Amino acid sequence: MRKYLSIIVAIFLIAAALFIGNKVANRPKKQKQKQVRNKTFVEIDTVQNKTISIEIKSGGTIYAKQKIDLYTEVQGVLEEVNKEFKPGIYFAKGETILRINSDEHQANLLALRSNFYSALTAIMPDLQLDFPDVYPKWYNYLKQIDIKKTIPTLPDFSNDQEKYFITGRNIVNVYYNVKNAEVRLSKFRIAAPFSGYLSETAVNPGMLIRQGQKLGEFISNQVYELKVTVNADYLNILQKGKEVLLYNLDHSKSWTGVVKRINPKVDMNSQTIAVYIELRDRDLREGMYLEAFLEAKPVDNALEVKRNLIVDDT
Repeated sequence: MRKYLSIIVAIFLIAAALFIGNKVANRPKKQKQKQVRNKTFVEIDTVQNKTISIEIKSGGTIYAKQKIDLYTEVQGVLEEVNKEFKPGIYFAKGETILRINSDEHQANLLALRSNFYSALTAIMPDLQLDFPDVYPKWYNYLKQIDIKKTIPTLPDFSNDQEKYFITGRNIVNVYYNVKNAEVRLSKFRIAAPFSGYLSETAVNPGMLIRQGQKLGEFISNQVYELKVTVNADYLNILQKGKEVLLYNLDHSKSWTGVVKRINPKVDMNSQTIAVYIELRDRDLREGMYLEAFLEAKPVDNALEVKRNLIVDDT
């Protein structure tokens, strides 16, 4: 009985092994996955070298090219003139901007002119006797003198004897004292050196003005300058006299300027150079911010490529 049981178990195990082997053999084989390589697409173009114009973008605030600070060299009370001494008031070239009371100095000047006239009159008899040849010249000069007007220039000396005589009588010394007072009197009035506007004022009529005190600022509205800084690498390709296109912040207006000066000195901290652009327009105002597009010297036999092809900004 055991013998038959062993045979039956062996047959069962063989049948089970055959069944399992058949199942494994008939199972569908897995397909090998194909390796897919990433493809890189690049833009290509045919190289055609040509002349490329380099454009440099920069910006800054404009300022009046003609600008002066008003100071006084004399002391006195500020007087009213035909126009107010206020910001925004226009003055033509040569027009009086302000005047300081000079009554005391004018009286002193009249006294000096009178002394000069008296000193010259006192030597006329001796001059006629000792130097009859030059007497008519000095007599005519004496007739030209008016103590209420500027003293005319002294006549030229004909010889050393005449020079020694006139100088020895203290005429030359008194004459230059008068001229010094006349020059100082002119400083009580400040005239516009050019046509423009008052941009700042620090005093009002009636105030006591002290010597060396700042009175205000006067600017011209005709010519403006814009200082921009560019990379020092562009120093050799920037050109003086080149036209520059300028825009305001929202690009609603544009102007054309000219490169007037290029500072060859390189700023040690920023490694930049200063370029000065001159522009003229009545719509411009000092302090406006403008963007400038400078066209540098063209580069021959070159190819222009997009910046993002060289530097990846993504």
